[in-house]
Amino acid sequence: MPDKISCSGCEPTTNFLLKKAKDNGVETVWDRAVAMQPQCGFGEMGVCCTNCSMGPCRIVKISPDGPKKGICGATEDTMAARNLARAVAAGSAAHSDHGRDIAEALHYAAEQKKPIKDEKKLKAIAEEWGIQAEGCKIEEVASKVAEKALDEFGKPFGHLLFVERAPQKRKEKWENMGVVPRAIDRDIVEVLHSTHIGCDADYRNIMRSAVRAALSDGWGGSMIGTELSDVLFGTPEPHEVEANLGVLKKDCVNIVVHGHEPTLSEALVVAVNEPELMEMAKQQGAQGINLVGMCCTGNEVAMRHGIPMAGNFFQQELAVVTGAVEAMVVDVQCIMPSLSQVARCYHTKLITTSSKAKIPGAVHMEFDEKKSLECAKKIVIEAIMNFKNRRGDVFIPEEKSRGTIGYSVEAIIRALDGITNTFAHPSGTVKPLIDAIKSGVLRGAAAIVGCNNHRVPHDKSHVELAKELIKNDVLVVTTGCGAHACIKAGLMSEDAVKLCGKGLATCCELLKVPPVLHMGSCVDISRILQLLSIMSKYMNVDISDLPVAAAAPEWMSEKALSIGTYAVASGVYVVLGVAPQITGSENLTKYLTSDMEDIYGGKFDIEPDPVQAARKILNHIETKRKQLDI
Repeated sequence: MPDKISCSGCEPTTNFLLKKAKDNGVETVWDRAVAMQPQCGFGEMGVCCTNCSMGPCRIVKISPDGPKKGICGATEDTMAARNLARAVAAGSAAHSDHGRDIAEALHYAAEQKKPIKDEKKLKAIAEEWGIQAEGCKIEEVASKVAEKALDEFGKPFGHLLFVERAPQKRKEKWENMGVVPRAIDRDIVEVLHSTHIGCDADYRNIMRSAVRAALSDGWGGSMIGTELSDVLFGTPEPHEVEANLGVLKKDCVNIVVHGHEPTLSEALVVAVNEPELMEMAKQQGAQGINLVGMCCTGNEVAMRHGIPMAGNFFQQELAVVTGAVEAMVVDVQCIMPSLSQVARCYHTKLITTSSKAKIPGAVHMEFDEKKSLECAKKIVIEAIMNFKNRRGDVFIPEEKSRGTIGYSVEAIIRALDGITNTFAHPSGTVKPLIDAIKSGVLRGAAAIVGCNNHRVPHDKSHVELAKELIKNDVLVVTTGCGAHACIKAGLMSEDAVKLCGKGLATCCELLKVPPVLHMGSCVDISRILQLLSIMSKYMNVDISDLPVAAAAPEWMSEKALSIGTYAVASGVYVVLGVAPQITGSENLTKYLTSDMEDIYGGKFDIEPDPVQAARKILNHIETKRKQLDI
């Protein structure tokens, strides 16, 4: 194992546990990152191709004698575009399959007549989709909405239903470019087909297909996942939670739920509160059962139930390293396979629950949505019976923070209603937000989203970027691992107002909100799309005209590429802190960072320095303000 652990910028919790891991001889993601250096230069530039068995092929740009085309004749533009498009398709598939699972869960709930937490939202979606709700039983409405949602994945004609939520100018732009998302699975399959050997070789046309697949994610699969999760489990409302690995408890059975599917985590929330299981835990010598959340599942259960947020992507191994976790329960996405090896070094049981994500060395306990509580109870019992196997080397950090989370679009509008005439706007309005932006009290808004990446000091870019923006009167919204970073840094608390510019501070105090608003998991970036659409319709402009921007300063996953692509195609300026694997193609790089702005109104920018990234976002916001004459 490499001696060097590179973790500059980490907060104390992570550093303490990294030292413990090293003392225990346990390998972590930082160690593997060091061991991997130097990483493949061809892969970093996107000019390595393994799409057929004639390869692998690579293009050598630094030497005049190296190959300049693949064996089939593919150029650097074709290779890089194909690689990027396939990554976008994979990311779209991951988030959209999440949405499909939620639609199926709603269908099962209707069949079994289970409670629907947000009947009002269900009926609103039914009306939006032309489904008769008046005079129907709620389970009948739920069944019809679920079936309609499932049809979105494979319908043969038309376009996705949620596309109608976009502003008219945006829809016209998509129509003109031929990228209106049709059926989710169809758009993803077309990317894979067109990037097969012997098909599309035009990097611009390849990216057009990738854009449509990404839009099918953002305005399709992800939006379905978010909206129907709210219907099933409740639309989030603001409340306080604790965050960081200090939320683990030494005298309790600690269960960490990690992944992305709220169907599993919701069942676990119920199971850990079952009286007979709480009594069983006490019989095993524990004071109780402590459920905490990791990554996006952590966001899901935190924003609906106040379950503590244990940490983000780069902290998953460190939760096990504390020696205090009886079970790490995982489903899909962002689960490090290394967890099984780390768990073997302690007493922790790694429990996989999805047929889509099995890990060698883990205990597999398949989660069946039709028997959700029964499955969840079995998992909790497995954790309880493991409490007696806990070893003496337990270290739970003291560090933890508090913050207010749960800002759904509905919650944000309700907060705005507190300072407006609700009689004039009975259904709620974004008018106060727009008025604050127009007056200059707020300069604009920015979304900070994404993952953790060893190329960037853990959490540092998320936090520094957010601080720089709120200091300059830019309201920040955040999701996913970026949300974990911000709450750990105290940016979702009342105290964070002192870090704001005068205008934003005034708004926060008036609305009683923090300057960084937690909007959910990574699939919930669709909430941000909805908010932007509502704002643009109110102002009678396109999304690309708004003084807003987005950033993914520590992104690493294919899902992040899909998110970034559908944000840009929706008209948003997106700053990436880590360069995509495209730099081997000057044409593709120019297309993404310049040409796309002329086509879609949004573009990518690449800036690893969070302070400089903030400068670019602020400049973009001021440019949009001038164009709007505000």
